[in-house]
Amino acid sequence: MPVPLYQAKAELFKTLGHPLRIRVLELLCEGPKQVRELLAAIEVEAPNLSQQLAVLRRAGLVTARRDGTTVVYELAGADVSEMMRAARRILTELLADQHELLAELEQTT
Repeated sequence: MPVPLYQAKAELFKTLGHPLRIRVLELLCEGPKQVRELLAAIEVEAPNLSQQLAVLRRAGLVTARRDGTTVVYELAGADVSEMMRAARRILTELLADQHELLAELEQTT
């Protein structure tokens, strides 16, 4: 029996529910990165990064390839990058609305 679409979407959003995974996706939006580059940019323990990369790989959001002894990660497709840009636009709008509300509150006190 196939999984309902809403359930599949919930699983995708659950995958995105970890700050380290979001940071990895942001970095990969810039282009493919070696694991050592990700480690340097994120400053996290290697086993923790490896675990989060595995989650992203299983979800189909990133792919990995070997380049000699180095593993290189990249986004699985342009849609992942677009999803990250959409999230930024949504947050920008939400924060702008909150800023406007704060300004309105400050004027009435």
